[in-house]
Amino acid sequence: MKETEVIIIGQGLSGTWLSWWLSRAGISFLVIDKPERGGASLKSAGLINPVTGRRWVKTWRIEELMPFAESAYQQMGETLNEKLISNTSVIDLFPSVQMKQAFQKSREEDPQYLIQSKDPNAYNRWFSYDLGWGAIRPCLLTDVELLLGKWRYELKKTDRLREEIFDPQYLKFQSGGVEYTDTRSRYIVFCDGTGSAGSSWFGRLPFAPNKGEGLLVEIPDLPPGEVYKKGMSLVPFRKNIFWLGSSYEWSFDDSQPTEQFRKGAELWLQKTLKIPFKVLDHFAAVRPATLERRPFVGFHPHYPSVGILNGMGTKGCSLAPFFAAQLADEIAGKGKVDAEVSVSRFERILKP
Repeated sequence: MKETEVIIIGQGLSGTWLSWWLSRAGISFLVIDKPERGGASLKSAGLINPVTGRRWVKTWRIEELMPFAESAYQQMGETLNEKLISNTSVIDLFPSVQMKQAFQKSREEDPQYLIQSKDPNAYNRWFSYDLGWGAIRPCLLTDVELLLGKWRYELKKTDRLREEIFDPQYLKFQSGGVEYTDTRSRYIVFCDGTGSAGSSWFGRLPFAPNKGEGLLVEIPDLPPGEVYKKGMSLVPFRKNIFWLGSSYEWSFDDSQPTEQFRKGAELWLQKTLKIPFKVLDHFAAVRPATLERRPFVGFHPHYPSVGILNGMGTKGCSLAPFFAAQLADEIAGKGKVDAEVSVSRFERILKP
């Protein structure tokens, strides 16, 4: 029987960051993740935006999350010898008078991240818009695909990744921990996105999965240094390639891309862009969002060896490194997960 301190289920953003912090703390772990990954993390635009919603309000806890994320991605990038994060701005080409007025009102109340345009026609060369624009600055852009791929390579190289689908029937509870097939561990932590919504341990949590779709679009003549938004967003992805999205569907039949979204997105491109483009890919994924828009972090109140790091929704790039670090500290006996996100707040509904 093999021994480790933590078994981690899933290697999306949550599983990657938890394994990273455990590695830095010298705590042994094994990651179990299916060989062909197609989760929401890989479909992420990678944008960390300090302002959210139609009312242009600050994102929850952004003044803690943003500097922490910037430092964390830089640290991991130095270890992996890759640039995983960069600064950017979101250029919002106002799609309606109401949105323009809402921007101006929010800027008057709190101008920290909202920048008023000095030249309303600055983006007329590339875009069709009539109501001017405003900027959100600073924002951060992470390379999620590179991050997950490079860390996966490191896990394989150090024999800390098992590429298989987790099967709960092989999980057994023992005194002081769990056993899974040939491995004994003190803890098992589920970082498996929407998988936990149907699990025996966490299926009662108020998950609210939503489906998002997007395109990868080649636009050679569009400057790559900024994110452009006019209802939908164009986010720099690779050289001459932009991520376009995304939709939010709360009722859906499956996780597959739809012709309806593709047609709507292509129509948006035709109406919004003044320059040539080419659609390269169309993708979809289901996000592990929650009803109260707060993550689920910590150990099951009735099964103390079973943990969760999940429910990041659309904010995984900023939430995952921050709360993974808290969970790693709790495992190491150096701290506690914030009560605001701790899964223990659901003790009553999780009672067996």
